[in-house]
Amino acid sequence: MTIHKEGYPSLLITVLILGILNVISHQFLNDYSWLQNIILALSVALFLIVLQFFRHPKRNIIINDKHILAPADGKVVVIEETTENEFLKDKRIQVSIFMSPINVHVNRYPIGGKVIFSKYHPGLYLVAWHPKSSTENERTTVVVETNSKVRILFRQIAGALARRIVCYSKEGDQAIQGSEMGFIKFGSRVDLFLPLGTKINVKLEDKVKGGESVIAELV
Repeated sequence: MTIHKEGYPSLLITVLILGILNVISHQFLNDYSWLQNIILALSVALFLIVLQFFRHPKRNIIINDKHILAPADGKVVVIEETTENEFLKDKRIQVSIFMSPINVHVNRYPIGGKVIFSKYHPGLYLVAWHPKSSTENERTTVVVETNSKVRILFRQIAGALARRIVCYSKEGDQAIQGSEMGFIKFGSRVDLFLPLGTKINVKLEDKVKGGESVIAELV
């Protein structure tokens, strides 16, 4: 288990703040050792919580041109036919994965190919399960075109707690299935828009692992 590079600034800030808090408690609360101990215990607990947000476990990634891998760890909260209006402009099967604060926050390419579109949108911070979060929240949209000219769109969406989306994808990049394409700090969700007729291998409420779970198959 390693710590993701996106976590170092947050961990440093956390250590500094907690360190200052504990120094102050030892300076001014000498007569209240029980309170000092509570502050120390809470500081350690908070540090461990932040630390687990940025864990970066190794994944057993099996590349397959027909498989759509989960782009994130979390729970499947949407499976429905819809119209994708930003880039594809056609009907798609939407599969959405909700990332809770306890999930691994690394986002991965669900399929390999060429990045033909990548765009960041500033926006709101509605709760991730809000119906309008997909179109009104802060988000980044990425489209990968496979060697077979199949286009898969996926969207990183910020939520009420997640206020920092990191996307490494640039137009023209070569996307390697299962490799990192971004990070969402402190949870939220990722939407996938798949071609009609795609075989969906998951059900609502299923738990999936980014880069490992095969959530769908191209036919």
